[in-house]
Amino acid sequence: MDEATARKLVEAERGRVKQLLRDVNESGREDREWARQPGDAADPAQPLTFEEESDAVAESLRQRLAALDRAMERIEEGTYGRSVRSGAPIPDARLEADPAADLTIDEASEAL
Repeated sequence: MDEATARKLVEAERGRVKQLLRDVNESGREDREWARQPGDAADPAQPLTFEEESDAVAESLRQRLAALDRAMERIEEGTYGRSVRSGAPIPDARLEADPAADLTIDEASEAL
């Protein structure tokens, strides 16, 4: 995959993930505000569950952004599209499906 295509894929995914993170953070703020409201809550644990879910999703999205940042670093270094473990080429189809992919499919399967 050429560098321009790689950059475009990674940047598009970063934009998508950043928007999702903004949305989740906003939802989390709303959940926290709702939890602070006085009232007759049937289940006082429910707001905490919403907050924990928002926090978990936000953390997952931050990890995804970090993986995309590492992918951008590999583009800068000229190693994008190669496994960080073995140096083997990662097929373009895999990179198109997951621009942050840093292992071949076989290596990723072994890691599970």
